[in-house]
Amino acid sequence: MSSAIYSAAVDLGATSGRVILGKWAKDRLTLTEVHRFPNAFRSLGAHDYWDIGTLWHEVQTGLRKAATALPKGAKIASVGVDTWGVDYVLLNDAGRLVFPFHAYRDNRTQAGLKRLGGTRAALERIYAATGIPNVFYNTSLQLEEVVASCPAVTDIATRCLFLPDYLNYLLSGRMENELTIASTSQLLDVHSTEWSRAALDHFHIPAQWFSKPVLSGAKLGTVTSIPELKGTRVIAVPGHDTACAYDAMPAAPDGSDLFLSSGTWSLVGFESDTPVLGAEALAARVANERIGDGRYRPLTNVIGFWLLEGVLKAFASRPKNEGEWVKLNAAAAALPAPKVLLDVADPAFANPPSMRAAIDAHLRKHRGQAPKNLAGYVRLICDSLGRGHANAKAAFERMTGRTFKRILVVGGGSRNRLMCQATADAAGIPVVSFSLEGTAVGNLARQLIALRAVKDLAAFRRLHGAHLEQTVYQPRG
Repeated sequence: MSSAIYSAAVDLGATSGRVILGKWAKDRLTLTEVHRFPNAFRSLGAHDYWDIGTLWHEVQTGLRKAATALPKGAKIASVGVDTWGVDYVLLNDAGRLVFPFHAYRDNRTQAGLKRLGGTRAALERIYAATGIPNVFYNTSLQLEEVVASCPAVTDIATRCLFLPDYLNYLLSGRMENELTIASTSQLLDVHSTEWSRAALDHFHIPAQWFSKPVLSGAKLGTVTSIPELKGTRVIAVPGHDTACAYDAMPAAPDGSDLFLSSGTWSLVGFESDTPVLGAEALAARVANERIGDGRYRPLTNVIGFWLLEGVLKAFASRPKNEGEWVKLNAAAAALPAPKVLLDVADPAFANPPSMRAAIDAHLRKHRGQAPKNLAGYVRLICDSLGRGHANAKAAFERMTGRTFKRILVVGGGSRNRLMCQATADAAGIPVVSFSLEGTAVGNLARQLIALRAVKDLAAFRRLHGAHLEQTVYQPRG
């Protein structure tokens, strides 16, 4: 019998999901993508929703494919789930959904966002309690709106589970809140692993909807809903995909690396034993999210390639394969640098009806000229993201007294040479791009640690990092 260990990572993003089979043998991890599927929220009336039934169907399909992809006699030892942050479901005692599954880009939170943002004392109090800034997608604002618009929900719902928690429940039958995904909510106490009573009371959210969050590595039981995975352990990996992406990076032990998870969002941050708080952190919108072991992952959110995803909708002729993307990026790189960059922290880019129109309006406001073609928008977006990442680095160094020596990049954006070079140029330090399926690798790493196949995260980073391909972008002039 093979001494290899097989684990499955369910990795769901806002625009696509996949199930990846990981094989750990001879201190080396190999990945096989067994299932990939598109994901998108849908509008119904004035609101936006995720299709939870389709997501669950695709997860089951992927896990069944993982089981059939195994060598003869092998079994899947464990499965872990990570997803995007903040979104949740409300359940009753029987585990049934009692409220629609809203998407975080739904505009229903705008009134609460303005109300909290307009009261300085309340804003500072909530930030001091949770370490999470006031952002339109926060679970706190979503739940506040639900309770205000549908008060009866407090009598019907008995549990609130974030999306990875809910999928863990569907797999294992056990309801638990996991720490990293809980930390995206603006409801967790920044100084402990408990829920913040001050935040729950402020947003009028029932405390009994939540249980004390479990740390990454908690064993939730075995799969009960998919016969092909009978006996497979369900492990609470970092439920937030960004936490998984950070775990995957072969970071320097001295803490001198800044992390960039680049995709729909650009998430720039670092690992810390303590949170980053105070007036400057609040102004910089630093989110003190958590690592699977309970420590901190201070980060700031830059809009990311959501800008490009939106702009593409305005062009009939778009890249359809890798070769066409390479051609487009080469055309963009050959253009002169734009004189006016986008402020990638501008909330106008959050979910506009037309991203191209929003960008053009932003440029007009700042006396810039709109690009003439798609290559021009690509160049503008990549250079603007590079400047946004550099601004985040400078702010963190100022607030913490640290000096970052490298920026490590994973995620879909790590393959974009134009953006990586723009980041190195703007930040003035090397950018290291890894050929790494970051979220899936971090997911599998925590499973392997829980299974005691690997001693700890430092050991995994050392072993896995030795086999990674990397590209280093040195800053120019």
